Parts: sequence; C-alpha cells; structure tokens
Amino acid sequence: MSRKDWTAPAPLEVERPRLPWWVMLPSKALFVAAPVIVGYLAVRLVDLVARRVYRYPVTLLGLAAALWFGLTASWWWVALAVGLVVVAAAGWRWQWPDSFDRIARRQIASEWRRAWVYGRVWRRTTRFANLVRKAGSTHYYPRIRRVRADGWRDRVSVRLLHGQSPDEFVARAESLAHSFGAMSCRVRQDKPRRIRLDLIHSDPLRGPIAPPALVELAADVDLRKVPVGSIETGRPWNARLLGNHLLVVGSTGAGKSSVMWSLLWHLAPAIAAGQVQVFGIDPKGGMELGRAPHLFERLVFDNGSDAVDLLDHVAGLVRTRADQLRRAGSAAWSAASGTPFVLLVVDELADVVAYQSDRALKTRANNALQVITSQGRAPGVCLLGQVQDPRKSVLDFRHLFPTKIALRLDEADQVDLALGDGARTRGAAAHEISEDTPGVAWTTTDGRKAVQRGRAFHLTDSHLTELNGFLSSGRPTPLTLAPTGPAEPTDPPALGEAA
Repeated sequence: MSRKDWTAPAPLEVERPRLPWWVMLPSKALFVAAPVIVGYLAVRLVDLVARRVYRYPVTLLGLAAALWFGLTASWWWVALAVGLVVVAAAGWRWQWPDSFDRIARRQIASEWRRAWVYGRVWRRTTRFANLVRKAGSTHYYPRIRRVRADGWRDRVSVRLLHGQSPDEFVARAESLAHSFGAMSCRVRQDKPRRIRLDLIHSDPLRGPIAPPALVELAADVDLRKVPVGSIETGRPWNARLLGNHLLVVGSTGAGKSSVMWSLLWHLAPAIAAGQVQVFGIDPKGGMELGRAPHLFERLVFDNGSDAVDLLDHVAGLVRTRADQLRRAGSAAWSAASGTPFVLLVVDELADVVAYQSDRALKTRANNALQVITSQGRAPGVCLLGQVQDPRKSVLDFRHLFPTKIALRLDEADQVDLALGDGARTRGAAAHEISEDTPGVAWTTTDGRKAVQRGRAFHLTDSHLTELNGFLSSGRPTPLTLAPTGPAEPTDPPALGEAA
C-alpha cells in the first residue's frame, strides 16, 4: 500500500460533547453575562425540581420528610412514623378499599411504573421502534408527559415531535406492547401533538356480566341513559334512546343480541306500564325475537310484505306524531305528551334493505327506514338496527344512526366502516375482540371523538323466559294507533339533516 492511500486513524472516535454556549465567551463577556447565566440556571433548576415533584410527589415528598425528620430528630422516630403509616394504610385498605385504590395505590403504582417500566427504557425503546428524529448529531425523542396506572392498564400520555403523526405509533403499537410487557397497546389522540398509549395488562371485561334483578327495576326508566352493561373502568354502560337511533354491527356469534336484550330487559317495567311500545322484525323466522314475544306490540317473523307494512306503519306514525307536536307547539316528544315512546327493533337489517329479492318491497323498506331515521328522533321514535356487514352497499344510510356499536369484526378495515372514520386511530379495536368474549363492543356517538369499550349484560334463556312471563302477566291493553298509509318515497337526507 502506498503512502498516498494511508490515512492516520482518529485517536478517539467518540461523539463530541455538547457544551453550553457561554463556555465559549471571553472572560470579560462571561463576567458581564454571569447574572443572566445564573438566573437561567436557577430557572432550569426550579423547573427540573418542579417536574420531578409533579411526577413523583409521594416518593419525593415522603423521602424529603423522612430525611428532614431523621436529621432534626432521630432515625428511630422515622422508623416509628413509617410503621404507623403502614398500619394506617392497611386499615384504610381494609375498611375503604375503593378510596384506597383510587387515591393511594394508583398514585404509588403510577410513580413506580413511570420510573421503572417506562422511564428506564423509554429512549431505547423509541429508538429501536424508529420513533426518534435525528438532526445532525442530535437525536430528538417523543416525551412522556404523564403515566397513570389503573391496575389493568397503564395510561401513558406522550407529546409528539414536530412532524410526527399518531399513525407512526399505531403502526408500532404491537412492538410497544411487547417492549413494555403489555397484552396490547391502543393509541388514542387526545389533542394536537398529544397522544395516549393505553397499555393493557388484563381484560376487566373477560367475564360475563349478570343483569340486575327484574323486580328491582323501576318503571320510570330514563330513556336518555338506559343501562346496557359495564365499561372497562367499571362504570355503567348506558345507551341513549330518546332522540337517537342505534346501529349494532358485529359478525356471527359476536353477541349483537345481548345489546338488544339488555335494553329490553331494562325497558320491561316501562313496557308493562304502557310508557314504551316496541315493534320488532325478525327475518330469521323468530329465532331471536320470538323468544319473548310478549315484549312487542307487533312482531313480524320475515322480511316480506308484513315486515314492510310494519315499517310503513312506523314511518306513518312518525309523520302523524310530528304533525301533532307541531300543532301543540312542542319541539320534541316528552313523557308528558300522552303518547308512548316507540322503539323499533330490526334484528337483521340487511335482510330487509339489501337482500330483499322483491324490488318493490326493497324500495318501500328503504324509503320507510329513511323516514324513520331522518325524522323519527324528535317525535319519540327510535330505531335499533342490527347488521353484520357495515358496507355502504348494504346500508347506505348508516350515517343517520348517531350511536354506532361495533362488536367483534372480521377485518380491521371494517372498524371505520362501522364506527366512522378515524375510530380505529382513536383506539377502537373491534377487530381484535376475542371470540371468547361475546357482548364486548366499542361504541361511538356523533359529536364525540372519544370511543368507549364495554360489555353488555349476559341474558340466558331463563332470563328471557322470566322476561316473557313478566310481560304476559302485567302488560296493559295495547294503545290504538291511528291508521296510516305507506310512506311516500323520499330522497335520502344529506348528512347533518337528521331531525
């Protein structure tokens, strides 16, 4: 090798350390700028301490108190104080476990998991997952803002870098879950440049949920929040019927009927009192709705002319009630109007509007359903529709359902079709629901970005027998409804024109 090809090796190949800018100042300039530099360092120090205290208040304040007490008094008194705190915490947990879990245990667990589980490996994990930006020799990392441990999940709030989108975290959600020892990772967008990682460690909805006793239910049910089941956090899962329509989507065996029966279970006392009327269409020959026929004012077991006649009847009822409310000067139905609230249940909506072979019946059914969904909310008429396929070619007026509930779906692309655009990005993972948890669902409501996961009550055959017997013994004479003609064909309303 010639001397021209030879290059002397670098004596020490390490990254050059970054020094503060004032180190390079001349001595006189440094003397003049000293007060500014000291003030800047003081602000940085206060900010550093404040951030640490905000992130670890129990740990740092407890250690500071113990250190001060030990230095000023005696370390034996510190040991005694620690023992008293432990005994008091044990008594608190024994007598009031809910408040202890909410106030003490979750806070301590959050501080521990932030420091040990996330803070210790956060930079390395994000770097390996290609979530880091590099400019020159400087690496920029997304920052953890807050960690909250709920026992079954950790909520990690993350501030994104400039030029970074939540989709990058969605694409790497599985790798993040494995990195932090979680079963799964959901990515939710809180606000611009801020996301939340829900790292799930166990499923609080893995077991079936029994409904409350039928005899304990009150007749005066609040139609704005009818219980359906329980959500992940343990709070009740309520569904709004008044001024609303509900679309339930799920594959075969996902538990769509559990949502319907949970609603009807809680409406039973109001149905028996004549405050609520229920109409039903079961194209499967009554295999589902026929198990409790006394719940329904009128029930049809096919998707033929009888089913379409019932849809025309309800559509005509919508128009009649709207005219009565207009004459009375009312803007919407209320319990004081003297007419019952109407709930129309269609078990397999696609059989009526998409799979109907008779073109004339199909047109009539679509026209009637579009009248009900676009005009029925104000007159006190609610449609509960269930469908397996959420595509527009099957149900082209699904945007007229303000509340959408998605149980287990077969494909990831179906999530946004069922719940609306962006639902999967906000954390709804209906395609990941296990086959062993029927009744688990994600739900969205128009006007709200938040998605909610819950599980409907599990009603067995004995529950339905009890429900049918309750209605057959205590139901009043059905109200006489004014005769109405078939609904006139109308163009489907545009999005946002629903009453």
